Amino acid sequence: MKRIVIKFGGTSVGSIEKIVNAAKIVQKRQEEGNEVMVVVSAMSGTTNDLVNKSKKISKNFNKPELDVLMSSGEQVSCSLLAGAIIELGLKARSWMGWQIPILTEGDHASSRILEVKTNEVINFLSEGGIPVIAGFQGITEENRISTIGRGGSDTSALMIAKFFKTDSCEIYTDVEGIYTTDPFINSKAKKIEKISYEEMLEMSSLGAKVMQPSAVQTAMKNNIPVHVRSTFSKLTGTFIVSEDKTDSKKVVTGITYSKNDAKVTLLNVKDKPGVAADIFEPLGKSNINVDMVVQNISSDEKETDITFTVKREDLSKTLKIIENNRVNVDYKKLIHDDKLSKVSIIGAGMIVHPGVTYKMFRALANERINILVISTSEIKISVLIDENVTQKAVKVLHKTFELD
Repeated sequence: MKRIVIKFGGTSVGSIEKIVNAAKIVQKRQEEGNEVMVVVSAMSGTTNDLVNKSKKISKNFNKPELDVLMSSGEQVSCSLLAGAIIELGLKARSWMGWQIPILTEGDHASSRILEVKTNEVINFLSEGGIPVIAGFQGITEENRISTIGRGGSDTSALMIAKFFKTDSCEIYTDVEGIYTTDPFINSKAKKIEKISYEEMLEMSSLGAKVMQPSAVQTAMKNNIPVHVRSTFSKLTGTFIVSEDKTDSKKVVTGITYSKNDAKVTLLNVKDKPGVAADIFEPLGKSNINVDMVVQNISSDEKETDITFTVKREDLSKTLKIIENNRVNVDYKKLIHDDKLSKVSIIGAGMIVHPGVTYKMFRALANERINILVISTSEIKISVLIDENVTQKAVKVLHKTFELD
């Protein structure tokens, strides 16, 4: 008998009819001979509504209380789904994060799961029960409710798969799997049958919204097979597996984009040892994530221009920190631009296939798309471009690398 985790996203439990449909999926998977554990998100739109309510009280609503508020959405969907499963004649019950418990650490609203206790839930499973667990939440060592961050139910599901040593994790959503690019901006996007953990981690980090990066990382570290599929279709979805089980002949697996980046440039910085550290240290201490970094040294090697990217929501904070740090970093001018997007090609096949870089750059040049910043790793190349040509860039790259 296999033990599996089934996770339903917010759109999969967005109405009573959809919750009943999800219950029937759980019933079918148990009838196929599986021990089934279920993890649920809040009903679609619920978390946003709760956050908006908190903002009407205060723009700086107390974070521990915000976690209590936001976690209530999963309690509702958890109870409704457990009730729907019981109505089908099966044994089920709901579990909140604190009841298991799921132990967390870190800041409220962005906690990390340390441990998931298993004894009580395993006893319930052994009696033929189906535990329906609220995702996105846990409990701190101070006995306070905590949340894992937006999209955190994916992480909850994979951590439960890890601690309960399940054979696989099935992520049910409103799309039929992982696509070569966003089908909403390119109708020629194709569903990917299999994708490696590494490729999926890059895609989710670079803009693909199907899974949370921390969830993919958990699956990769623990070699947990993941099946992303639609709640509303019987078609096979996408399997996320180890690299040796994927098609290594593919050069590029997918194209992603993100419109949440801003570029910052410090012109004519006095070049000296440690200047980069002086720029980025205060940003790191303020929890600002720096992504792409480019440094150009002048011919006399006395001055340099330093360009980097941050998330758009961090731009004003970043500029303020740099201006306040001028005593440590001497520069002539500070410029910025937030009307940009980051487009990336991802594929494990890039490691063994030469010429991918020039092919990408030539394709963009032929469309007169100017590249502002470049970032690379073994299996991805990212470029920063004007956001107005995002769709054009995605389409031409999708065609260039034969993904249409």
